[in-house]
Amino acid sequence: MDILEKAKKFYIGEINDHIMYKTLADEEKDQYLKENLYKISEMELNHAQFWKSFIEKRGGKVPEVKPNKFKISVIKLIRKVFNPVVIVSFLELGEAGGAKEYFEFLRTENLEPEEYESLKNIILDELEHETFFEKEAENFGISNIRDFVLGMNDGLVEILGAVTGLSAVYLTNPMVVGVSGLIVGIAGSLSMGIGAYISVRSQRQVNEALKEKMEILFSIAPERAVEEFELKLEESGIPDEVAKEIAQKLGYNQEALKKLLIKETDEDEIKSGLFTGFAYLFGVMFPVLPYFFAPTSLVALPFSILFAGLALATVATVISVLSGISIKKKVMEMVFSAFGAAGISFIFGKIMQTLFGIDI
Repeated sequence: MDILEKAKKFYIGEINDHIMYKTLADEEKDQYLKENLYKISEMELNHAQFWKSFIEKRGGKVPEVKPNKFKISVIKLIRKVFNPVVIVSFLELGEAGGAKEYFEFLRTENLEPEEYESLKNIILDELEHETFFEKEAENFGISNIRDFVLGMNDGLVEILGAVTGLSAVYLTNPMVVGVSGLIVGIAGSLSMGIGAYISVRSQRQVNEALKEKMEILFSIAPERAVEEFELKLEESGIPDEVAKEIAQKLGYNQEALKKLLIKETDEDEIKSGLFTGFAYLFGVMFPVLPYFFAPTSLVALPFSILFAGLALATVATVISVLSGISIKKKVMEMVFSAFGAAGISFIFGKIMQTLFGIDI
């Protein structure tokens, strides 16, 4: 793709982002979020003006951009059903991707000095938007919305593979496949939930132990705490002289040192465990359900694949619409990876049936 085609792509993206943020702002009730979304919308429009000038300066034709009615409808629908942080969490993906693309363009293309500086400022804007969305997700307390999507995806893909493989073995007994898939799904859900619970709890315990250690060090040997802080700075790649200077200036501030050395977590381990386990179990239901109603496994299997495919396609479409990723690419990526796993599982099931002579 030549430089003009890239610029046109960026221009279209910025105009669409401007429309999307304005749509969100128009629908938003929270005044703080509303004002910030309008502000971001105007920034995206300014970015589009940069690309417009960039294209015109090189004799290119600026593409006409019409509002994507489907995208606007999806945004309005999601906004009515879900908390705005659901949208905000996915918008963060788009902003991160935009900053990376712009940085690559800045690094590889031959730009005029004024264009170079303008694009640097645009990249900073995109990174600022990403930070804003991260903070908003934290403020709403459900920044793990994407974890739900990933957990659901895990449950769906894993159990789709399991029931597909079992279908090859139990061709005429769909109930066995359905019950087996459900048992595996519940076990997986418990495993995921307990894993999340232990992970969050362990992190909290580690943080508490570090706090106690820092308090003891400050009480009996504050200079040792400063030395440890200096060592951490050096390990992060900061030159020795700079690390020593920073440690000497900040090291005796106990509260500042705690914040720098200890990564705080506000996650509730019980909530995290339940959330993760439920997300996995929710994904399990799509491929398992047909086996409780179909007369044979071969009849249930296409419906299982269909339900799983529709669920994956819906999730992929929502992610794509909100984050600016190609819908076709994202849907194909998620659906074909799941179907690939299912196909391999079916072949493996047939091999096991042949090897062990199972005929049920």
